[in-house]
Amino acid sequence: MGDNPTNPPGQYPSTRLRRLRRFDWSRRLVREHRLSIDDLIWPAFVVDGDNRREPVESMPGVDRRSSDLLVDAVGEAKDLGIPVVAIFPAIDPAKKTPDGDEAVNADNLVCQTVRAIKQVHGEGIGVLCDVALDPYTTTGQDGLVRDGYVVNDDTLGVLCRQAVAQAQAGCDVIAPSDMMDGRIGAIRRALDEAGFERVLIMSYAAKYASGFYGPFRDAVGSKSDLGSGDKRTYQMDPANTDEAMREVALDVAEGADMVMVKPGMPYLDIVRRVKHTFALPTYAYQVSGEYAMLRAAADRGWLDGEATMLESLLAFKRAGADGILTYFAIEAAKLLGSGNMGRGT
Repeated sequence: MGDNPTNPPGQYPSTRLRRLRRFDWSRRLVREHRLSIDDLIWPAFVVDGDNRREPVESMPGVDRRSSDLLVDAVGEAKDLGIPVVAIFPAIDPAKKTPDGDEAVNADNLVCQTVRAIKQVHGEGIGVLCDVALDPYTTTGQDGLVRDGYVVNDDTLGVLCRQAVAQAQAGCDVIAPSDMMDGRIGAIRRALDEAGFERVLIMSYAAKYASGFYGPFRDAVGSKSDLGSGDKRTYQMDPANTDEAMREVALDVAEGADMVMVKPGMPYLDIVRRVKHTFALPTYAYQVSGEYAMLRAAADRGWLDGEATMLESLLAFKRAGADGILTYFAIEAAKLLGSGNMGRGT
């Protein structure tokens, strides 16, 4: 029998990759990447008051909760096995100032909430706190504004005080999201000098000036403060990848224990490069706009919500992420705990 040019030796029909896909057990046997509850960080919004729960209109299924209700919700996350909850505040607008003074108040909403969580749940779940000024400023900017420009070095001192206040309240992971130059080194020194050398830093190392943040700004109440302004003088240009490597390298040299890429799915190439280059704990933030798109499509019946949610989270693992901050964390943990990994198409 002569050679068939369409079937060269060693390939089809002797090599049939579909053989490994035939059964559920065989697919599981050769699966290259796995998503687990251990990979999930749950971002949660806290608001002033008692027994208060408000839906975030642009993020269906996500609520702002007062501290008392959030403590209970964190208990559910802990029982599901979620390792970390990330706290983001929606503070009373009356407490906002041009310089975001409430951020360094040791009794502010975030610090009160961290203390309440730790009092009830102790070391059973980690608490991550965002370090940036945008929830607290009347400008909606992450730093101090002088003559229309977000200044770098003056902002660092405020961020250090904010980080120390959060550590004093019991925060386990300080997560600077401000993108000021030099802030990781400054915060590390401030924490160490205050006796918090064991507190971790997860740096928002490659945070882009993205259009996917809109629903988050609704949730924390900074959208109207920012108005027509933007954050392009300090957050990264979405066109750049090499610059992300320089940002990560600087943060690692300054003492970051873990790094994050934000947003998530539109920047999986950055996640891959960061993990491959630095080989240190690398995280991705599936941001509010990503969540809102998937949720809205699922609510309208355009997508299978469970399947696309889990598929999107698995994509982060495939790109090299060690974990994901996701508003789907509670829902995903329930499915993963039940052994339901969703349906393929």
